[in-house]
Amino acid sequence: MDEMKVIKALAHPVRRNILRWLKEPARYFGELRYPLDIGVAAGDFRLAGLAQSTMSAHLVTLSGAELIIANKVGQWIFYRRNELTIQLFVRQLEVDL
Repeated sequence: MDEMKVIKALAHPVRRNILRWLKEPARYFGELRYPLDIGVAAGDFRLAGLAQSTMSAHLVTLSGAELIIANKVGQWIFYRRNELTIQLFVRQLEVDL
């Protein structure tokens, strides 16, 4: 885990919202076309009210920081939280601060 990548990824409120939404996808995304265990499709993040290219950039940043996991299925990319990285980061904060 690269702590600086995680900190930079968490610096933007939209990216923090994405992590919050992925924590409870059924609550925020409602009925989806695909099972939640594979994640949320990139196109389903419309609730942010952002252009798809902007949302894609946020997802790439979170993925690069290993806070989310991208899973490609056919032509679709699904995202879910990477709980291991999140837990490691929180533990590291507890040690450092």
